[in-house]
Amino acid sequence: MKMNDITGTVVAITGASSGIGEATARLLAEHGALVALGARRTDRLDSLVAEIVAGGGRAIACEVDVTSASTVVDFVARTVDAFGRLDVFVGNAGVSSLSPISELDTAGWSSMIDVNLRGVLNGIAAAMPVFQTQGRGHFVTTVSTSGIKIVPTQAVYAATKNAVRTLMEGLRQESTDGVLRTTSISPGYVQTELVDAIADVRIREAAQASMATMGIPAAAVARAIAFAIEQPHDVEIGDLTIRPTRQG
Repeated sequence: MKMNDITGTVVAITGASSGIGEATARLLAEHGALVALGARRTDRLDSLVAEIVAGGGRAIACEVDVTSASTVVDFVARTVDAFGRLDVFVGNAGVSSLSPISELDTAGWSSMIDVNLRGVLNGIAAAMPVFQTQGRGHFVTTVSTSGIKIVPTQAVYAATKNAVRTLMEGLRQESTDGVLRTTSISPGYVQTELVDAIADVRIREAAQASMATMGIPAAAVARAIAFAIEQPHDVEIGDLTIRPTRQG
């Protein structure tokens, strides 16, 4: 992949222990970015950091629960301590608890609200002061095509993702002073672990089957994220949708 020079760009990524976050960390580090990896599964993070460092890159791992504002603040602080600044914050952590609304999975609803929406807000709150002090910064957030085409069992999940889409557009409009860039990345079916925790067996197996038959690799989304990051600071990729060509 030919990419504009991102050598030395400091990128913090949540949800970096698997899927899109892991693929993004690998790709950016391969092209010279300095990456801080945040997730709850630190054993996976440690293995990924070791791999990146062995390949000549620079990376650190931090235990992060995006529903806890203090751990996200600590993540940003540790990134700045390690690399001297923060250029890009990739809010990628997400959960999917799919079911018909009539099943009243209130615990699943709360989890999606806390991770998918509140987690993004916590990332903004943690990184914004650093970006304002530096005079520039970039928020990249993983949204979803579920918020573009609403289908049964995905209503609450889509609602959290559309809330984030609205949030990012509002932030963009408030940030015309040249300090911030915002990018929303909306993936379709991607080969990740996102649906593996769905409690309803039939819904889980159907989602897994769709991923297996048409899901694109997480590396494809990582390339989209890299494309947004590599643009000059006066160029903003505001909203980017990436899906399998077979997805309806």
